[in-house]
Amino acid sequence: MPVEEIPRETLLWMYETMVRIRVHEERVAELFAQGKVPGFVHLYVGEEAVAVGVMANLRREDFITSTHRGHGHYIAKGGDVKASMAELFGKKTGSGKGKGGSMHIADLDVGELGANGMVGGGIPHAVGAGLGIKLNGLDNVAVAFFGDGASNQQNFHEGINLAAIWKLPVVFVCENNQYQISLSYDKQQTIKSVAERAKAYGIPGVSVDGQDVLAVYEVAKEAIERARRGEGPTLIEAKTYRFRGHFEGDPQVYRSKEEVEWWKKNKDPIKLFEEKLLAKGIATREELDAIWEKARKEIEEAVKFAEESPWPSKEELLEDVFSTPTKGVLVWQW
Repeated sequence: MPVEEIPRETLLWMYETMVRIRVHEERVAELFAQGKVPGFVHLYVGEEAVAVGVMANLRREDFITSTHRGHGHYIAKGGDVKASMAELFGKKTGSGKGKGGSMHIADLDVGELGANGMVGGGIPHAVGAGLGIKLNGLDNVAVAFFGDGASNQQNFHEGINLAAIWKLPVVFVCENNQYQISLSYDKQQTIKSVAERAKAYGIPGVSVDGQDVLAVYEVAKEAIERARRGEGPTLIEAKTYRFRGHFEGDPQVYRSKEEVEWWKKNKDPIKLFEEKLLAKGIATREELDAIWEKARKEIEEAVKFAEESPWPSKEELLEDVFSTPTKGVLVWQW
């Protein structure tokens, strides 16, 4: 979509949000290496255009479900970076009171129904949200984010089939970052594009350059407006690439350093968008530099907030859970 067709305010929000996600994720990488962030973290560096291009078309009251790589989705949906950082630290002030951690970030106030450690686990949740929207006669939309590997799971096929049958207002966004953990895309599917699978369910399927935030914005806009009109779901495949490993500490023996460097040099979504903004006179170099500086300050404040926040007390252990201990076993339901 041409830059001129999008309000300047929206364009600058998109750039600022992409930068905020990038700075957040790179800082988390440093903190994890220092042992300050427990558990695993799966970072969104390189994929920022997908979340931002989609979320620029959503309202606060719309819903999303996320993946184990969900920090970028949460931030783009309007999540507080202080709450995000505190959650990663396991602190009481986190979005999940420190009990969810990196792979289970959720915040109902901004419509984030939850990241999910299960591959494709958020897809049925988005379909459920879509059903609730339709039964209540609302014009909200639910968006399910998932990876290329999740499109091989039964959750994907069952969820998209049900949404198609009932014409639910759900948009399925596959973030195809070329690898199902360490298995390249061409070794896991014979089709050239995940979007081709939409044909089996009689719904639109579109593949888009996930490194081009304007291209993502355009296809997401059409899909979301279609869903709001009650015309049913759309499958979007955003072809993207993660600049870091599947998880922090991943040896990445399945891909070459040259491949990663090529993507960083030629397909960095922030640099590509930046070039368009400067070329079209939407923003000056000084304005964009100020956005980076603002983001760095904001993230450092979030780190300080997280470090100074209290840990959950042992008395809070059983709060916010849906089941109680049975014969010494505690089952958590998120």
